[in-house]
Amino acid sequence: MPKMKTKRGAAKRFKVTGSGQIKRGKAYTSHILTKKTTKRKRNLRKSALVNCADVKGIRRILPYL
Repeated sequence: MPKMKTKRGAAKRFKVTGSGQIKRGKAYTSHILTKKTTKRKRNLRKSALVNCADVKGIRRILPYL
C-alpha cells in the first residue's frame, strides 16, 4: 500500500506537544489591529491547544504527525 499524503497546509499550522496534544496558532492577528487592545493582541501571540472535538480530523489529514 502506498504512503499516505500529508495535507501540507495543515502541516504548517499544527505541531504536536510532548504529551501528544496538538498545538495551534490563534486567529485574528493579521490585519485590522488598530481597534484591538494591546492586551488582546498580546494574548493572540500565544499558542493554544486544539479542541478535543477537532483532534480526530486533524490526525486524519496529518497521518505522520
